[in-house]
Amino acid sequence: MATVTIHHVAERAGVSIKTVSRVLNKEPNVKPATRDKVLAAAETLRYRPSVSARSLAGARSYLIALFSDNPSSNYIADIQRGAVSRCREDGYHLVLEPLDSAAPTATDLIRNTVATLRAHGAILTPPVSDRLSVLQALEETGTPFVRIAPDKEPDRAARVRIDDRQAAYEMTVHLLELGHRHIGFIIGHPDHGASHLRHEGFLQAMADHGLAVRDEHVAQGFFSFNSGYACADALLEADVRPTAIFASNDDMAVGVLAAAHRRRLSVPADLSVAGFDDTPAAMTSVPPLTTVRQPIFQMAAAAAEMLIRGEWDPADPGPAPSRLLPFEIVVRESTAPPRG
Repeated sequence: MATVTIHHVAERAGVSIKTVSRVLNKEPNVKPATRDKVLAAAETLRYRPSVSARSLAGARSYLIALFSDNPSSNYIADIQRGAVSRCREDGYHLVLEPLDSAAPTATDLIRNTVATLRAHGAILTPPVSDRLSVLQALEETGTPFVRIAPDKEPDRAARVRIDDRQAAYEMTVHLLELGHRHIGFIIGHPDHGASHLRHEGFLQAMADHGLAVRDEHVAQGFFSFNSGYACADALLEADVRPTAIFASNDDMAVGVLAAAHRRRLSVPADLSVAGFDDTPAAMTSVPPLTTVRQPIFQMAAAAAEMLIRGEWDPADPGPAPSRLLPFEIVVRESTAPPRG
């Protein structure tokens, strides 16, 4: 079967090749009737333009690079789904590039990737979004980029985020209102800016309720199931055992559930557990997790949209755009008032 080309679409629609290109690239100033004819011809012929052909036709590559360095597969899966969903609406393609953002070779990898792909833009997830050397590399190549949940120099580039500090504050208040006074907290990966903000929110809520936080009730995690399990073991060995543990992401919270189960502690009767993100793990755990619903899918979609619309250019001296998305406290079966 012969390959259908843009020439076939133009012939069937009775327009020029240039007009077909303008319609398929969603450029303005095309008459609605002409646009409908071209789209109908393309659909009838089942024409799908190749990325390389579209790149040759104009300045855009229609490729967006997503750079990630995150131990949570659930988080990255939601990021990918959100970005891909928005890219498809405008005929863009997403290229995922995992990397070790702390490695000396990280900036070279990013430079090579955007040069090879001729990337239209890049999305940076934590902790890549806080690697200043990475930001500098992208700025030097003139590549537009959007940072998700940055902490360092937040106004340096376009960004998408939630109020992590307030979200953690409100989750802690939820536990306090249930009657918990000895609350353990597991800090997220130290390289992620959101980890510090969530810790601050927890501490502020405790202070506002006149409660001191014991050193043995705080543990350093790394956003992974194993670190959550290990931290829970340490917290539950404290002289005064916490009646609730708030973990900075769902993967660690599920690790807490596993540690509690091994100790034959009933959740939530003996121990309340709360997480952060509302990933699929939170809904499928036993019991289902009380957590902060972070709109990860929507954050990634917003980042892709900012690039597609050209909302920010590194060469533009004006203020970088910022989007603040809402969070939600989702109460499920893993939290309840403490015994007695």
